[in-house]
Amino acid sequence: MAYKEISLKLPTDFTPDQLKKIIKDKLQIKEFSYQIENKSLDARKKSNIHWLLKVSVISDEIKGDILEPKSGLKISHKKRKEKVIIIGSGPAGFFSAYVLQLAGFNTQIIERGCDVEKREAGIQKFEKTGIFDPLNNYAFGEGGAGTFSDGKLTSRSKRISLERQFILNSYIKAGAPEEISYLAHPHLGSDNLKKIVKNLRTEYINLGGEILFETRLDDIKISNGKVKSAVLNSGAIDADYFIIASGHSSFDTYRMLIKNGIQFRTKNFALGSRIEHPQELINIAQWGKKQLPGVKAAEYRLTSNPKNQLPVYTFCMCPGGVIVPATANENTNIVNGMSLYNRDAKFANSAIVAGVNPDKLLGKETSAPEILDWLEALENKFYEYSNSFRAPFGSINNFINKKTGSHNSESSYPLGLIEAPLWELLPSTVSNSLRESLIDFNKKIRGFETGNIIGLESKTSSPIQVIREENKSCTGFNNIFVVGEGSGYAGGIISSAADGIKAALSIIEEKS
Repeated sequence: MAYKEISLKLPTDFTPDQLKKIIKDKLQIKEFSYQIENKSLDARKKSNIHWLLKVSVISDEIKGDILEPKSGLKISHKKRKEKVIIIGSGPAGFFSAYVLQLAGFNTQIIERGCDVEKREAGIQKFEKTGIFDPLNNYAFGEGGAGTFSDGKLTSRSKRISLERQFILNSYIKAGAPEEISYLAHPHLGSDNLKKIVKNLRTEYINLGGEILFETRLDDIKISNGKVKSAVLNSGAIDADYFIIASGHSSFDTYRMLIKNGIQFRTKNFALGSRIEHPQELINIAQWGKKQLPGVKAAEYRLTSNPKNQLPVYTFCMCPGGVIVPATANENTNIVNGMSLYNRDAKFANSAIVAGVNPDKLLGKETSAPEILDWLEALENKFYEYSNSFRAPFGSINNFINKKTGSHNSESSYPLGLIEAPLWELLPSTVSNSLRESLIDFNKKIRGFETGNIIGLESKTSSPIQVIREENKSCTGFNNIFVVGEGSGYAGGIISSAADGIKAALSIIEEKS
């Protein structure tokens, strides 16, 4: 069988039958199969918005390259005696454990939060009562913070193509739509993710893996330069290797690791708020119409480099989504965005953040513990403003002009809003940069200034980074690995999962 790649332009509401006819007519063939390799929306001209497709066509009737099987991630399996403890069940933790279990290791995942069923019930209760539950929240629990987000699967990380394909195939096998393998900007949606992580858990357990929910890592025991055991709230467990994938909200874990000699340094990170608009406004601005057949909801990605200010960009844009209370602790107040698969909610939201350098932000050379303390104090400050999980907010126009006043307070945020001078709650360098950038964004999207700016967005990236070796083990220790968003080297589902897989492969290689 031979195959040939072709590029096509198709209307936004094309059907599979239409695609087949176009392929048939273009290549003048009758019998064939095809695989969509890439699909992206071209909305540069509002009068001609269409899909761009790259399609591999397989047929005996065409002259093309011989079809070769695609190479995949190689995981050598053999029965092994070594035990690996993995802290955290997010993408980095789960996929490192999954790969090690496939390779024949004895693995055990330790998750401080609950399984996804209890977690969902706890989050619903939190949003109805405002009473925070440390075991059931948006930060901790099965699947990590990503389970209750938009489930974006894009990544800028390079040299992870095999890991990425393995992750996507695993998600598809667990119930994800096959389109995630070819969409330019794939996403799962929280409704799908809740089912997917449960199915992945079942697969992992069927392989012999074990998960302990509602179990917290409190300490580690070290002897002769090696970690010997993990001290949990339920007791100590010995193991040969330890993978820490606790996420960037686990400040208590960071501090414990630092106390035990794991080295961290500060790094640049992002800080800002969430912005929210009616989705219809974004659709009209981007498409010139309220709806576009075959496309769920319009998106945007904006950047600005105001003179003498910090660079600002939008991040984790959630079309047709909601703003959620993403706090990891009882007395902090932060926000994040979430969308379901259909992206059909009333509002669109996005983080708007400034890139900051810790030393410049604090006006001195900072250590990892110092920037953690500073960031936690800022998150406390936002909580103390309302002494609740109501989110401080204002209109974008008022934020630009540094004033408060009557405006539309309708929002998707479930725990209520409280009007506030956000420019005073945020660090001045951040708020000044956001202000100048919002003026710029108003010129790019019509009606942008009519939206709201809401809460504190402080978890787009980690403010610290573990110092580790090429094999991803922590410097000074050869059997403990810090991976995922909590490592400071990854961000988002795909890059975090790939970081965990690479650590697992290092262990497999060492014991091969």
